Amino acid sequence: MKRYWMSLKSIAWVFIALLLLYASCTSEKRDDRPNILWIITEDMSCHFGYNGEEAVKTPNVDQLAADGMVFTNAYVTGPVCSPSRSALITGMYQTTIGAHNHRSSSTPESAIHLPGHIKLIPHLFREAGYYVSNCKGIEWSKAGKTDYNFVFDTTNIYDGTDWSGRKEGQPFFAQVQLWGGKLTEKQIGFEADTSKMKLPPYYPGNPVIVDDWKRYLGSVMQTDYQVGKVMERLEDESLLENTLVFFISDHGISHIRDKQYLYDGGTKIPFIIRAPGRIEKGRREELIAHIDMAATSLYFAGIEMPGYMEGRSLYGPQANEREYVISARDRCDETEDRIRSVRKGDFKYIRNFHPQRPYLQPNAYKDNKAIMKRMRALHVEGKLNEDQALIMRDTRPGEELYDLSRDPFELHNLADDETCNETLLEMRSILEEWIDETGDQGQYAEEWDHYTSNIEEANAAMLKRNTNPNSLRKEKERNRNAALMKQWREEGK
Repeated sequence: MKRYWMSLKSIAWVFIALLLLYASCTSEKRDDRPNILWIITEDMSCHFGYNGEEAVKTPNVDQLAADGMVFTNAYVTGPVCSPSRSALITGMYQTTIGAHNHRSSSTPESAIHLPGHIKLIPHLFREAGYYVSNCKGIEWSKAGKTDYNFVFDTTNIYDGTDWSGRKEGQPFFAQVQLWGGKLTEKQIGFEADTSKMKLPPYYPGNPVIVDDWKRYLGSVMQTDYQVGKVMERLEDESLLENTLVFFISDHGISHIRDKQYLYDGGTKIPFIIRAPGRIEKGRREELIAHIDMAATSLYFAGIEMPGYMEGRSLYGPQANEREYVISARDRCDETEDRIRSVRKGDFKYIRNFHPQRPYLQPNAYKDNKAIMKRMRALHVEGKLNEDQALIMRDTRPGEELYDLSRDPFELHNLADDETCNETLLEMRSILEEWIDETGDQGQYAEEWDHYTSNIEEANAAMLKRNTNPNSLRKEKERNRNAALMKQWREEGK
């Protein structure tokens, strides 16, 4: 009998050991799945200390860069919020999925639905067992910006506003949306060093322009502070070493020839990945698109990337460097346009599909900015030099070509330079093939009923927020601009 109980006891201990081993194995498997965190700031170019900007102090983003991989040639597929974010959350060009017109899914009459086979990145993570969240800055209880140009179910895309609601041991896919360049002067607690501040040569050193640039650099420093708070929370919760952190902007600085345009000021963005123990530190100079963040995140989470996705993973066996990157600008609010760019090697090619229209078409959003008003006034007064007056022209060339190695501010158009003819033909061919292969939906004119529906909804939303005289003036201005767009359409302009 004693031997019998000894045998049972041994079996029990073996059983317990197996349970502990199983729990250990499953725990290790669960813990090996990294958390994925996207920190996305708004309206911000690459003006950080790690990138050589001397007028700011950005210790937190600089540390992120030092601890991770910096991609020095990262471009957004669209230089304005909603097309860029629509692309990012699907891993697709906004022009492929019909989300290319800024704020174009606001009413039932004009609603855009994604093709049935396309899933949002948060849905892919949820299906894989991740807790998915999206928050507004470091206000952890507030929902973050979406701004997608298509219909989506707001009740099942995100589990919460931050990762605190996840189950014990459950990995998370989280987004933190920072206001970035949209911060007001009152929200900015930092001041740039004006003695080291340098304006791009296409902007005059007028006090209004200088003060705006100073405020923007202050917002860069405020953004850095917020990034520090996010990283501090990860460290406090012992999550830092098992969380892959991505830091990007949704597009470039909101200035006269930057946001909404395909020059580097509007399309080139900061792009950093911090992934301890998973990737090397340093800098990579190959061309990448911001939608590659989606594909890369799926790779590190062990989630199979859908075959339709146009983003490319930057790591793993399927990593495939881009030969070129393409960006696209279409309607922004009430202002119709169609511009495409190709960046390959040192060259940037830009195609203007409405060359008979001015660079600065009427736009209530931009025209009400103090910098725009001052720029137009200086132009009328003849106080802009040749480089500064370039953006003020009444017409545009059909094609633009720039050698960024010699002309980083894209001021000297080489499209008519015979020595660059071979490059021009190559770039033109790349764009035409891309339009055909991706089914670029910007090649089809937006239905006028769809256009007017969105403008009416935008006006209604603005007036709902505030019915002050400025809002009423903007409504009239937007309607006046819309009438001009219709006139130009009818004229084939």
